[in-house]
Amino acid sequence: MTEPNIKAIRLDERLIHGQGRLWISNLGVNLVIVANDEVATSKIQQTLMKSLMPDSIGVRFFSIQETIDKIFKASPRQSIFIIVKTATDVLRLAEGGVPMKEVNVGNIHFKEGKTKLTNFISVDAEDISALKKLQSDYGVDFNTRTTPIGNEVGSDYDLNGYLREH
Repeated sequence: MTEPNIKAIRLDERLIHGQGRLWISNLGVNLVIVANDEVATSKIQQTLMKSLMPDSIGVRFFSIQETIDKIFKASPRQSIFIIVKTATDVLRLAEGGVPMKEVNVGNIHFKEGKTKLTNFISVDAEDISALKKLQSDYGVDFNTRTTPIGNEVGSDYDLNGYLREH
């Protein structure tokens, strides 16, 4: 089984949007996989996200399990960017064998019961549990760059250290 050519995995509740486009062009990928159970069945959300993408980039909307089942069938010439909506989704991918060394945590919205870490990242107990398990059990390293350039406020937040302390 050939290891898939995954250039990056990004956790962003907004999935494909303006910032996501920056990542796609900067990484030079030719395939974007949106791995989310809800979006995998929502033609409306898929149509909206596809409208933001150039025709030269392939876009697939897979459930988490479908991503796990298909990722090792990817052609070596496919350069892949995986976008997920939640920390739990990333953990499910790791548990299913999707290879990952680093995850970009770009956006987890603030809501009641969440602790605000940066302007773009707020976590609750479920998020922390999933991220800690990714770190301890799968050796995943996290970065918090909001764009590939990464010079925005909060883009240098030490999420790895926060998880080790909490």
